[in-house]
Amino acid sequence: MVSYPPSYMRLGLILAVAALAVGVLLFQFRSSAPSPDRRAVSAADNDGAEPTQRVPAGWRREFKKTDFANASIRFDEVLSGGPPKDGIPSIDKPSFVSIAEASDDLAATEPVISVQVNGEARAYPLAILMWHEIVNDEIAGVPLTVTFCPLCNSAIVFERTVDGQVLDFGTTGKLRNSDLVMYDRQTESWWQQFLGEGIVGEFNGTLLTMLPVRVESFARFQERFPQGLVQKRPFNVRRSYGRNPYSGYDTSSRPFLYRGSYPQDIAPLAYVVAVDGEAWSLDLLRAEQRIEKDDLVITWEPGQNSALDRGRIADGRDIGNVVVQRRQDGELVDAVYDVTFAFSFHAFHPDATIHQ
Repeated sequence: MVSYPPSYMRLGLILAVAALAVGVLLFQFRSSAPSPDRRAVSAADNDGAEPTQRVPAGWRREFKKTDFANASIRFDEVLSGGPPKDGIPSIDKPSFVSIAEASDDLAATEPVISVQVNGEARAYPLAILMWHEIVNDEIAGVPLTVTFCPLCNSAIVFERTVDGQVLDFGTTGKLRNSDLVMYDRQTESWWQQFLGEGIVGEFNGTLLTMLPVRVESFARFQERFPQGLVQKRPFNVRRSYGRNPYSGYDTSSRPFLYRGSYPQDIAPLAYVVAVDGEAWSLDLLRAEQRIEKDDLVITWEPGQNSALDRGRIADGRDIGNVVVQRRQDGELVDAVYDVTFAFSFHAFHPDATIHQ
């Protein structure tokens, strides 16, 4: 049975999904795609092979190139998030402005995903990713994909070159464990955003390379990279950039569109810092301010808004800035991490430890 948030949250989330769907219609983003229905076809090709799973007919209509016979997940784990394929449109040709220009739209404490490649730094505001979830970009000659799943608070950046082929990613409109399921437009393989792993199609079992990036306040990005560039808001008056359509989500009692188990002794929507299959609660890190384990160093400082608290991101409560690094040759080097929710981490790492 699907676990829903309280009635006021459910209404807010339904309205948010409806707003996104209206944006889809107005901007002609695949609005005519039919919704998946209960009719199904075999996941196996018509070659005499025994069917292993049943594929909703709507999936076949939306994803004509996807090899559904090649899957590592159960299809009944996948739920519709509301919008159809590309109903939440990725940004494929992002534009950028200087820090001074970006200051007109961003408060100092608003969260951005900071990416540095070969000395070139760019910031991707969650105010934009909240409404698009995927940005396909290239920095210093490196093709990459910047992603944000609001329902998991997972902000992850991947290299998008796989086996010498540059992939472009979009949203399937589907969720698994309340996490964004992406697809690549070249093969229409499905990918789990939280893991960066192919789960259906030609690239099933393939792992994308994650980049060590930071989710930090706009002010901290400016301090570290005064010449850095900031993603410009697209000209789209029907998307309320800077607003949080999931108001109150990160203090609700239960996640949205999630039917899995919950971790013990911690609230499902408590923030945790996940590193290599291990996690520390943000409350613990906030109390300690610095945690060390072997070569790993995790620090916390105040000054960053939650993107999923208040209706306006700049008004969100302070959840602080997390930096995760490893000692290498006497220096601290940024490591891959994710500030996500306890239920999300538990869903994908059910046997892992959450330190509290």
